[in-house]
Amino acid sequence: MMEKLIIDDHQFLERLNLSHVGAIFNAIDQNRKFLRKWLPFVNFTHKKIDTERFVRSILEKPVSIRDEVYVIWYKYDFAGLIGFKDADRINDKIEIGYWLVEKMTGKGIATAATRKMVNLAFRNMDMNRVQIRCGIGNDKSSAIPRRLGFTFEGVERSGERHNHSYIDLEVFSLLKKEWAETLF
Repeated sequence: MMEKLIIDDHQFLERLNLSHVGAIFNAIDQNRKFLRKWLPFVNFTHKKIDTERFVRSILEKPVSIRDEVYVIWYKYDFAGLIGFKDADRINDKIEIGYWLVEKMTGKGIATAATRKMVNLAFRNMDMNRVQIRCGIGNDKSSAIPRRLGFTFEGVERSGERHNHSYIDLEVFSLLKKEWAETLF
């Protein structure tokens, strides 16, 4: 995978590394109320070392099974994270997850970053299916796959543990043949 993915003059993705720990932790710490509603990890991220453990947990896995995670930069400011997770290389499918800090929402940043990751999955990784799951009610997040032409497949009941309960997730997918038919 590439270290840096240019999206446009204002935005690029940079492969996650240990130098990002401070920026990620500070973003989480300064956006706790906003992020906590949909991101369970916020409640487990109390100190910078918690973020460092997360980054190391990704980087220390063998490359063949490592989740590819990128920092989203917008006008050289930290905007959030986006990455592949749960790659299934036998069935050529992968999931994309993302989050942004509050001040970066509503600018098309996550949509552009997701488009870049979708293209990477289909062009460079030869995936057949890309999936995105969003908590029901997280309308800003679910607008991204809808905007990019993903198909809503249904609801994964109790798909994610959040605080002391479970939330249902909307499941969206895009197939390589559908992607190839569009000017993505």
